[in-house]
Amino acid sequence: MSLQVEKLEHNMARLTIEAGADELEKAINKAYLKNRGKIAIPGFRKGKAPRKLIEKMYGSDIFYEDASRELVNESYAKEIKEHKELEIVSRPKVQVQKIAQGEPFVYTAEVALKPSVELGKYKGIKVTKIDTAVTDEEVEERINTELERSSRLVVVERPIQDGDVATIDFEGFIDGEPFEGGTGSDHDLTIGSHSFIDNFEEQLIGKSRDEETEVNVTFPEEYHEKSLAGKKALFKVTIKEVKEKQIPELDDEFAEDEGFDSVEEYRTDVKNNIQKRKEADAKAKKEDELVRALIADSNMDIPDAMVETEAERMVENYAMGIQNQGLSFSQYLKYTGSTPEQMVEQMGDRARSMIESRLVLEAVAEAEELKATEEEVEERIKEMAEGYRMEPEKLKDIMGEEELESVRTDIAIRKAADFLLENAKEVEEKKDKNDKE
Repeated sequence: MSLQVEKLEHNMARLTIEAGADELEKAINKAYLKNRGKIAIPGFRKGKAPRKLIEKMYGSDIFYEDASRELVNESYAKEIKEHKELEIVSRPKVQVQKIAQGEPFVYTAEVALKPSVELGKYKGIKVTKIDTAVTDEEVEERINTELERSSRLVVVERPIQDGDVATIDFEGFIDGEPFEGGTGSDHDLTIGSHSFIDNFEEQLIGKSRDEETEVNVTFPEEYHEKSLAGKKALFKVTIKEVKEKQIPELDDEFAEDEGFDSVEEYRTDVKNNIQKRKEADAKAKKEDELVRALIADSNMDIPDAMVETEAERMVENYAMGIQNQGLSFSQYLKYTGSTPEQMVEQMGDRARSMIESRLVLEAVAEAEELKATEEEVEERIKEMAEGYRMEPEKLKDIMGEEELESVRTDIAIRKAADFLLENAKEVEEKKDKNDKE
């Protein structure tokens, strides 16, 4: 087995890999054993025909495709593992150059190599100062949201008001004829939610339980069901129940239900949580601003193949997320009318941005000798293990050196981002020219 490297433009390389004739022979024979059961030869039961006879009848190259695929997968992985200094960052584009029995097997693999980064100024980068102070209004708004979330529906014996939930039966008619999809029973409708068309909900205000009424509406011109678009409709509605949303009072009883001794303690906790969120959001925004500025001041030649590979990985991860929600990726593509190729193209800009960010942060980590300690690696593995519901040692045992190195790199990148923040120069946000001084 041998490998030759030819450097190309834009951090691309062409690898020429040669496997011996004996290795090719093993791969061809493996392909024969795999496929012989699918080939019918007169006078032989399926799977029993000799390889030479099959090759004589169908051509000596009948097993070449499977054999080359097998040999490429095996030899490429082996060679790349032995030549880690190449730092390949894309999937290979393979082209077989020579395949013939009794001869060495030769193929080329065009790959992207990790680009070097010429770092710009990374200390003292100006970053917009963000106010993270928490106002009383923000605290009250969050508390009101929590009170609303803790509300309960209570049946009331009074006419419907805005904000109530009415349980209704309804049947819709157009030109005196019922239409498909226009009926429903025991439907809970929140008055004021605008979940029904036109002014349907408003016409129920003032109606009471067991009352029958008629509601007149007009379907929008852009209604999704084209047969109903722009049509006038009459709904016969029966009010079956009226429920009022009751929001609890902010008192010590509510605070205790939330796990606090008093309203004041609860309010303090709400404020602290808002503070933490605002500080985390501010940190993320400043990090992004710093990294964008550093990218603009740095030089790197990112090969398109690297971007394409990253975009493909992003689509694969997205597909896994879709499947975890119980929907197959093929169904998702059908519903959205897209293709994997289109999704990869759409992810291109985001993939390039992620690559740029990672490269400059890796370069900062290298320049400042920021590395992960073994304690930090162990802690990260512990966090990962909790997510997988595994014992940390068991997870570490099944992780290869490549995965462990990725963990170390991620920690170093986190340190580099923190370093940029610590060494940034905060400046007040620029006022719009039209703003009054």
